[in-house]
Amino acid sequence: MPSKTTAKKKPAPPPEAPKPVSLEERTATLEERLKKAPQDVVEKYRIDLDTSWIAHDSALEGVVYTLAELRSAMGAMDTGAAFDSSMQPVVEEIRRHREALNFVREHALKRRVPLTVDLVKRIYCVLHPEEGDVKTVKYRKDIPQHRLYFHEYAAPDKIAYKLRQVIDWANDPETRRTRTPVRLAARAHYDILRIFPFATDSGKVARLVMNLLLLRSGYPPAVIHSTERQRYYEALKGSSATMYSIVQDAIENSLSSIEKLIGAYDSR
Repeated sequence: MPSKTTAKKKPAPPPEAPKPVSLEERTATLEERLKKAPQDVVEKYRIDLDTSWIAHDSALEGVVYTLAELRSAMGAMDTGAAFDSSMQPVVEEIRRHREALNFVREHALKRRVPLTVDLVKRIYCVLHPEEGDVKTVKYRKDIPQHRLYFHEYAAPDKIAYKLRQVIDWANDPETRRTRTPVRLAARAHYDILRIFPFATDSGKVARLVMNLLLLRSGYPPAVIHSTERQRYYEALKGSSATMYSIVQDAIENSLSSIEKLIGAYDSR
């Protein structure tokens, strides 16, 4: 009798690739791990974050602080320690910058409070208390010939109108429905910096507004590294899509830093 043909077994289907973890999921997981970490680990993270944030953000503006200057300023702020009086101007700049970071953190907790033009002005006044308050602060009056950023600035007489447009757009429910928080924050920052509302530190203000929006949505701050400076400048001359990519990379770097810190603690 002819032998029966052996039935071939169907190959097992390949295992499904693991689903990529979203930024939101990574952020939520790390926040929970930070809550459970010892206070000294959390404190180290906060100080390292602020030091890095101020250093890289200032470098984007062409101001480079030494590690000694940053440590001296941070130590003086945290402990009231004495420092070399010749460093007073630098310490004061860093102190105001850190106050602005804390101002943004504080307002990020007020999630139902809309972004306003006055809030943008208040951020600027924290960096520049000599300007007074939101009622006295002045927008840029001209287009400087020698400048750090190379993209086109808004005409001075259009600044107030264009800034209101950006704020209205960011608060519009349709904007929030059709864009992720990261895209919204990156675009708001891009638009504010292209307006360049203030004579100095418009870049810092725009990035602080961006991080206010990110923190309010549960993300870590996007600290754009100083090595990205040229790419950052080019993005401002180009499309907002490139800026979004830079901001997303910065958020992922922030998450990786937190993961590294907590991982080092867990392995002790």
